[in-house]
Amino acid sequence: MRERPHVGETIELRSGDFGARIATEGAALQALTWRGDDLVWPYTGAPTAFQGQVLAPWPNRIGDGRYRFGGDEYRLEVNDPATGSAIHGLVHDRVWTPVRTSEAEAELHLDLPASAGYPFPLALDLAYRLDGDGLTVTTTARTTGDSPAPFGLGFHPYLDLGEPVRGLADRGELTVNAPVDRRLPVDGRLLPDGDPVAVDGTDLDFRPPGRRLGGTVLDTAFTIGERDAHGRAWTHLDGPHRRVSVWCDESFGYLQLFSSDTLTGADHRAHLAVEPMTCPANAFDTGTGLIVLEPGAATRHVFGITASATP
Repeated sequence: MRERPHVGETIELRSGDFGARIATEGAALQALTWRGDDLVWPYTGAPTAFQGQVLAPWPNRIGDGRYRFGGDEYRLEVNDPATGSAIHGLVHDRVWTPVRTSEAEAELHLDLPASAGYPFPLALDLAYRLDGDGLTVTTTARTTGDSPAPFGLGFHPYLDLGEPVRGLADRGELTVNAPVDRRLPVDGRLLPDGDPVAVDGTDLDFRPPGRRLGGTVLDTAFTIGERDAHGRAWTHLDGPHRRVSVWCDESFGYLQLFSSDTLTGADHRAHLAVEPMTCPANAFDTGTGLIVLEPGAATRHVFGITASATP
């Protein structure tokens, strides 16, 4: 893992069995614990593979860093040379301003200025809250310019699979239950390639209980299907000793699962990224799932992470 001095500061939160550490750089989730155990892959200094990051004003990637919006073409910096893409937005390396903190809550603000590749200024507010049910993260984005703005949002928590599988090839004891509906095919650059495909009867159907993670390699986007009575979609990861769950509200229509198999490092396979997204890759160009904010308009999104003993 790359290490460097902190930029900005960190904020410690605590409520009951849960603890969290928030970095003002990127407004990122650096750590989340339950009864002293890590629920997400923690970091200090610089994150690896976008761990814990806020992905805005777009999640995933934009091919060649180019998109058309409102009849004009824009070019973003390509920051993923392997795929020739602009990946995961513009806010992960910016220092956010804490506007309110308490023992269990932190609210941060960022004014994202217009730039050549994204000339759509935004005001972003992010609130982290811990309580007896775990972590809740609420994001509000508002346009501050005088023209419509394309917008997307995602988050990049890596669930920690626990010490029993750290550095081992065998993940057979772990089961995943996720509300996946259709898989989004991609090409060799991980860009959209064809119509969504139903997961029914495939090895990527994670809806049945007890579906083992095992050797399944994932870097896959899905549409979200089933939700509970409150509109939340739940992804559960069950290990020998605990269940870690990620939920998201109805504003998130897509879910990316990344098994970390392509990362280097002794313990890379001990983490599963579960990424709620409002839109998939290339949404700025295709319009799929894209939010268009009219001048002065705002959008609100909520997701969370919790834990319990394995059922």
